[in-house]
Amino acid sequence: MRVEPLLPDAAEPRGPLAGSAQPNAFARLVDAAGAILDGADRAESAFAAHRGGLQEMVVERARADLALQVAVAAAQRAVQSLTTVLGMQV
Repeated sequence: MRVEPLLPDAAEPRGPLAGSAQPNAFARLVDAAGAILDGADRAESAFAAHRGGLQEMVVERARADLALQVAVAAAQRAVQSLTTVLGMQV
């Protein structure tokens, strides 16, 4: 799974905080979670084909579950922040 960032029509931000924001951080987080999930799938397939061990499969699945929880928590925080900003009166 690959996530492509959306590019806004607005001008690039300028000022002291312009370089500190990382617009691709969430995309990298989702890509990393996808790679870990793929690794867990490979470990499960290896175990099913009698080429891998049960312990490796369980560890990879636990890592994938944790990565997925982190990605979901980040997405929920982003949605909550966006909802707060959109709810502000201008």
